[in-house]
Amino acid sequence: MFGQYKGLRRELYVLFWGKAATNMGAMIWPMLTLILSNKLGMSAEEIARITIAMGIIQFPANLLGGKLADHCNKKNLIVVCDLVTVTCYLTAAFLPVSMTQIMLFFTAGVFQTMENPSYDALVADLSTAENREKAYSLIYLGLNLGLILAPSIGGILFQHHLGLAYAIDGLTTLSSTILILLFIKDIAPVKEEKNIYEEAKDTQSTWKILSGQKVILLFLICWAVYQFSYAQFNFLIPLNMESLYGGQGAVYFGLMTSLNGLVVIVGTPLLTKWAAGLGDTTKLLAGQILVSISLSMYIFIQGIVPLYYVSMILFTIGEVMTTLGSYPYLTRRIPASHRGRISSVSNIFLGAAMYYSQWKIGAVLETHTIMTAWQCVAAAGVLGLILYLVLIKADRKVYPLLYKK
Repeated sequence: MFGQYKGLRRELYVLFWGKAATNMGAMIWPMLTLILSNKLGMSAEEIARITIAMGIIQFPANLLGGKLADHCNKKNLIVVCDLVTVTCYLTAAFLPVSMTQIMLFFTAGVFQTMENPSYDALVADLSTAENREKAYSLIYLGLNLGLILAPSIGGILFQHHLGLAYAIDGLTTLSSTILILLFIKDIAPVKEEKNIYEEAKDTQSTWKILSGQKVILLFLICWAVYQFSYAQFNFLIPLNMESLYGGQGAVYFGLMTSLNGLVVIVGTPLLTKWAAGLGDTTKLLAGQILVSISLSMYIFIQGIVPLYYVSMILFTIGEVMTTLGSYPYLTRRIPASHRGRISSVSNIFLGAAMYYSQWKIGAVLETHTIMTAWQCVAAAGVLGLILYLVLIKADRKVYPLLYKK
């Protein structure tokens, strides 16, 4: 099952362990909604406003990160951003629970956002068109490897030792930075005969690339609608748990997040191998269907704890399928010269969808029941399904060479 990852560039294995080390301490972001709600006493709408405001700040950081990724040393950019992130986490560890602590957390998030295009572009640079799914699968596996225990431990530390969770976040990120600094030596792109759609177009702007390939814009819209639903993993689900179980909701949500990580560890290599013969768009459609079904279940399973975990398993399988389809889909259809910049644009689409989702669902919760909110999420899932069906038809017409055996 894991043998399929043999033969990749050494640097990809370093990035894998770097992601794993960072996420072994990822205890704050799964609990952010609960920190704002339970510790700082904010309503759902106030939480949405805070996260949206902070998210808007990340948009220019994303664009800057994409620009730098295509014109600077990607490894050095990742290291610098990580060092700022570590400083913010370790400083927050010594402060009481407050908005100052939250601001430091969001500052760290801005610099992590800035480095994301470099990570995405580096994985594409270090892999070939044939093994790109395996490369992204490996990095995604590392990202989730640390999430098996981190959220559960974060849930335990939530009540009385939140500062320790910040400290662990900072130290694990530092260990990841040291790995990358010491062991990534060669970041030269793989030399191969690229497909016609990946040919470099250095003289063209990002907007000209996107406006000339409207199917890519359609894909980004599909992905954004998917993200509208997916964002409820860290927003509506924890609020739902708190409304049903109070402070114990953090423990349930931590266990659900750890289950998410565990299913990723087991499911990613299995699904990578099983879905190897499926097209990118087929994987994307499967992911949309599974995530939509899993979240729609909350309309019927309120108070039935075992079914929360069934829903999470379906959700995670859909998440894995979307990951296996999305980044390979994008990198096979855009010029290699614009990977960083278009990655940043895609991150902006996803970020905008996530923050709009939180604002919209937060507003629904202020005036309606949590059941109405879940019905809105289910409706978004149906819309996403329709859009992906349209994308599949359009993609075959625009990129016919990718469908030839």
